[in-house]
Parts: sequence; structure tokens; C-alpha cells
Amino acid sequence: MPLDGMTLHFLKNELSKALIGSRVDKIYQPSHDELVFLMRTREGSMRLLLSASANCPRVHLTKYAPENPSQPPMLCMLFRKLLAGATITNIRQQGLDRIVFIDFSATNEIGDKTSYTVAVEIMAKHSNIIIIDENGIVKDSVKRIDSNQSSVRLVLPGGNYCLPPSQNKYNILETDINTLCKNIFTIQNKQLSGALLESVEGMSPLIAREIALAVSPADVSPSDLSDSEKIKLLSNLEKLKKTLIDNTATPFILKKDGGKPFDFSFIDITQYGFSAESVNMNGFSEMLDEFYYEKDLRDRTRQRSSSLLKLLSNSVSRLTRKIETQKAELKKCESKDELRKFGELILANQYSLSKGAHFYDVSDYYTGENIRIKADPALSPGANAQKYFKEYRKLKTAEQLLGGLIENAEKELAYLETVIDSVERAEGFTELSEIRAELYDTGYLKKAKQEKGKRLKPMPPLEFISDDGYRILVGRNNVQNDLLTFKTARKDDSWFHASKMPGSHVVVCGEGEIIPETTVRQAAVIAAYYSSGRYSSKVPVDYTEVHELKKPAGAKPGKVIYHTYNTMWAVPDRTLCERLKKNK
Repeated sequence: MPLDGMTLHFLKNELSKALIGSRVDKIYQPSHDELVFLMRTREGSMRLLLSASANCPRVHLTKYAPENPSQPPMLCMLFRKLLAGATITNIRQQGLDRIVFIDFSATNEIGDKTSYTVAVEIMAKHSNIIIIDENGIVKDSVKRIDSNQSSVRLVLPGGNYCLPPSQNKYNILETDINTLCKNIFTIQNKQLSGALLESVEGMSPLIAREIALAVSPADVSPSDLSDSEKIKLLSNLEKLKKTLIDNTATPFILKKDGGKPFDFSFIDITQYGFSAESVNMNGFSEMLDEFYYEKDLRDRTRQRSSSLLKLLSNSVSRLTRKIETQKAELKKCESKDELRKFGELILANQYSLSKGAHFYDVSDYYTGENIRIKADPALSPGANAQKYFKEYRKLKTAEQLLGGLIENAEKELAYLETVIDSVERAEGFTELSEIRAELYDTGYLKKAKQEKGKRLKPMPPLEFISDDGYRILVGRNNVQNDLLTFKTARKDDSWFHASKMPGSHVVVCGEGEIIPETTVRQAAVIAAYYSSGRYSSKVPVDYTEVHELKKPAGAKPGKVIYHTYNTMWAVPDRTLCERLKKNK
């Protein structure tokens, strides 16, 4: 569900309470369409995320720190120049529309007091983040809109800021509910949910459907409502208005399919029945942070790694076709023994055969039955037999070669799948750069001339602390998996990996002690989450001691073999992983 104006109303109140009076410490621009403000408050540091992403535009406090580019973009430098050290004086909303204004008191270059406003417009693909000076002049924006893109409203540096066109809906906070209902009752050719959506400012489709369901299960047209149903509509809208005025809403996330978030709200939702589970949040920022985390991570990774994923996907497709072709050729080799038998039978019966025949009828001494063997009339029986022997040897050689080729291709395919898994789980530029370096070393990528000789400082493995106090280390990519398993880990440490699927190597540093069951189970959950099965309901996880692992000669990075191990089922749990993750 997109962030609607009513949810934004509660969020604005929450942000005002937390941030008014706070000071801008730092500003980052992790991607083209999002900004992160590090705010200093009396309670400590807080991160304010502003996003104009077409898929998930929003504004809220976040506990996740997205990785920043090594060089800040020009827009980020402008925001730093204008707002570094500035104080938030007010946070406003345009009615119940999806526009939030954050007012700052700042100091200009010559030391005079000035003010700026950051407008966060949350409108799907038209979302934007705009910085405006005290005279209403646009200083710059995440998305510049010129006359070629819009004839209605321009957003350009130096131009006057103007609001987006009004949708002419009723603001429930300022409108008498009886007047609002009278207008809704006149709407025809629409269901009640559609009429509510068309009439009430800031209402989402989810809320509109829920109110319509409470009034009439059939969601009929407003003009078809009975008198009792009209009273129900009036009562439900009055209740909604009171919730908005009193600021008494409870934020929660709706989950289904094993705990996957699919919607959020601030009123009780019954339209999904028992197929959905409501999980209460401590605040609206926490609700949005939790809801958008996975989606944000996937979108950000997809943007940064699209060329890399395209290369890997093409390589996987090419390898898959190659393996299918080689397996088809290998299947043809299954007839080789029959060819050898034909040659033997021709030689055994050549005294009774003559040149010029198109086929030979001979007795099969293996079965005692008569069979017919195709022959070349231009060749003698002996030459036909040698022809069959030649085809037999050809297929036998091909079978031996194809077996090795298919085995190598399948190993290469398995390796590429582990790389794709690493790319899809990468959380920043540095991790993607390390994966690129791995592909350079394995020959899948060629370095540009200016890149030759450069080598990034390796990132440390991810580190977690179990509830029993044991360190749990997780490799970020194949090269780091090898280093973790064969260099960092002790021989008696415990090793975990999702069974028969791409994933990270997970090592529990036991320090020579017996690992408690709680730590074992938590390590298995971490191994399940940091694997290609992270969105599955359950994942089998193999675990053994490090000394049981072997690295095959010539194997690709990350490949190990083991024969002595145990397997347990684990449920991937991001919440547990975040709780145990060590913050550095």
C-alpha cells in the first residue's frame, strides 16, 4: 500500500514531537532519489529518511543506514551547504494531502539568519524532494521538471514554488461529516469504496474498502444505501475523524504467507479475514521502516547491480542451454552398445552375407531371435561391420567427454548461482565491488584499463552475537566465505550452511567450548536467512565442525565438500538477525 495522506498525518505528528528543535549534523544521498538527514536531538542521534522513489516514496525516521557513494552528488553538496547546522522549527502537512513541509532555521554564508523549507511530495512517479528559500524560490530538487515534462507545473532552480494541482477532495478534519455524506450519497455509477476514495482527501483504497465493508458487505453504490447503512457510514466517518483529531491511531503491519508484510494501516482491518495477521508497531516510523526495508534493499541492489545481474543471467542462460544440448547428445550415446552388437553379429554371420544388400537378416545369439540390421549396399559385410564399430567408438569417446563437460558446466552453473545470490543480498557499493573483483579473478569480467592495479580493502565478515554470548561470523561473498572458513575459523569451530542451495558460510566461534543449543539454533536461522532460501517458510541447514570441510583442488571460490554433518530445519527470521547483529 502506498503511503496515504491520513497515515502521513499521524506520521507528521510523530516526527514533529521527535524532531522539532533538533539540529542537522550530516546529510547523505545514498541514491539519486533519496536523502538521509542525521539529526542531533536531546535523546541522541536520529536518521530522517526522505525518499522520492517512484515505488516507495515516503518520509520517516529509520534505524537502517544505507551505504553512501564515495563521492557525494552535487545535490547533496547543495543541501549540506544550505542546511548543515540548521534547526528544524516546524513540520507541516498540506491538509491531508501527501505533501510534508519541513521548515529549517539556518545561517547563511555571511552569518545572517535565514530559513529554508524542504517539501517532500509523495505522489508515486511524480514524487519529489524540493528545497525552497524564505522567498518561496526553488533552490533545487531531486527531480527537475521542465516544460517538456509538464505544462502544468515547473520545478526548476530559480523558479517560484507552487503546490501540485488540487484534487478538490474534502478534508475530513475541516468538513462537517453530514455535509460530506450528503455529497457521497449523490454519487452514482460507483461503489461506495470508490465514492469514498473520490471524495475524501488522504484516504487510501484500503481504508475506503474497510469503511465500505463496515457499512454494507456488498459494497453497493452510495445511492443504493438503506437508511440504516447511511447512519453506519456517518458513524464510521465520525469515528475516523475523531481518531485523526485525537491522534489516537495504532500503527500496524499486515502480514501473510509466513510473515511477509503486504500492507499497513492505523485502523482495524477485517477485509482479509483469517488470511492476514496484524502486527502492532511502536510508531509510524517503525512501521514504514519495517514495511519497506526488504523492498528498499532489493530495489537499491537492483539499481546498483543491474549490469552485473544481466551479465550473470546471460551466462546462466548460456550455460543452461549448453548443458541441455550436451545431455541430449549424451542420450544419443546410449545406443552405442547396440551399434557394437550389430558389428559383432555381421562379422559372426558374414559367411552367409553378400555385398549389395540393403539390410542383413541375422540371428541374435544374445536373445536367439532373428533381427534385421541396416546395411550400406556399396560396402562388403566386413566393411559394414567396421562402420558400426567406428560409430560405436565415436559414441563411446563422446560419452566419456560429455560426462566430464556436463559435470564441469554444472559446477560452473552452481558457482554462478552463488554469485547471483551474493549480488542479490549485497547491501552497498563496497560489497558489489568485492563481487566484481571476484568475477575479475575468475575471468567472467575484464578490468578496464583505469581499474587495473586497484584493489579494495576487504570488508570484514558480518558479525552477530548470540544470546549466549558467542560470536557468529557470516561471509558476504564467495571469496570471503573461503577466507572465513579456511583462514579465520578454528578447526573446532562450528560451521553452518543452507543445504544444497547458494548461501553464506556461517561460523560460530566456540573458543574450544561446546556450543549451547540456543546458539546452534540461532546460527541456523542466520544461515537460512543469508541464503537463497531467505523468503522460504523453512530451510534445511547443514552444520558440522570446520575440520570436516575440504576445498576441492581447482574449485571455484566458496566451494567446499563435507561428508560428516547434521541437518536441522530453520525459519529465516530477519528480526532475529537484526537483533543479534553487532553494530560497528
